[in-house]
Amino acid sequence: METKAVGKYIRISPQKARLVADTVRGMNVDQAISTLKFTPKKSAKILRKVIESAVANATQDDQVDVDNLFIKKIAIDGGPSLKRIRPRAMGRATRVIKRTSHITVILDEA
Repeated sequence: METKAVGKYIRISPQKARLVADTVRGMNVDQAISTLKFTPKKSAKILRKVIESAVANATQDDQVDVDNLFIKKIAIDGGPSLKRIRPRAMGRATRVIKRTSHITVILDEA
């Protein structure tokens, strides 16, 4: 049975988060969490929390065996961007785009 967890409006670029998500896609949940624990990226900690949330959602159903869960799908979509202004030389200003992400994790039993 599928279980799902969503992290919305996470302040990390989707491009950077997808790099880490590709490493754990299709893995067993325990193996993915231990891999993310030792990955030195900001998105690794965020992904680990969303995966642990999906596991907690799975424990609410008595029919699901938590030991057999694997990551069926990880989707990292772009959220709204925060537009900021940075002062530049000669009175000019440039726009800085701070991107956000929506992270969706779907787990299934093996």
